[in-house]
Amino acid sequence: MAGIVLAAGESRRMGQPKQLLSAGGETLLNRVLGQALNACLDPVVLVLGFESGRIQSSLGALYHHPKLLLVENPWFREGMSTSLISGLAAVEHDRDHIMVLLGDMPHVTSSLMNRLCNETIASGCPLGAVTVRGRRSLPVVIGRPLYEEVWNLTGDEGARSLFQRHPDWVCRVETEGEYDDMDVDTPEDFTRFRNGTLRQGGK
Repeated sequence: MAGIVLAAGESRRMGQPKQLLSAGGETLLNRVLGQALNACLDPVVLVLGFESGRIQSSLGALYHHPKLLLVENPWFREGMSTSLISGLAAVEHDRDHIMVLLGDMPHVTSSLMNRLCNETIASGCPLGAVTVRGRRSLPVVIGRPLYEEVWNLTGDEGARSLFQRHPDWVCRVETEGEYDDMDVDTPEDFTRFRNGTLRQGGK
């Protein structure tokens, strides 16, 4: 299973590249990327677009990680679908599953990724998703039977539409213990994350 970390956006609501925000001694993106690289995912595709050069320079030692594959999406302004397709194009011939992650979810862990990977493959389902108190969340897994549908996505249409079309094809992996699936979109989100007022399991 390959990992695809989507980090190409312009961070318009944040007002600055959120990939570069400081998150406990590392950038927000490096925090997510490091967990992905420590999981069973291989390779881990990092899809960049806006401020790609600055973000690559911020990766530090992760830039040289043997599992990391950098992909630039020149069409990132056309929506998230273009980044998902760019990531899939890099691995679809060699990997039967992809795990889709966002570069702004600071609490996702390698152990959660491993559970989602193992349980989805064992189920035989072409889709897998983390669920938080019964609600579908991220990360998600997409199998080869649905790759063609990924290629047909447009604009900001992400993987959500696949799950809506195929609700019976989903392996749901309920999170054990507390998992905060927050994503950091706005300055207010980042302030709450930084101050620890959004703790794992509490919205």
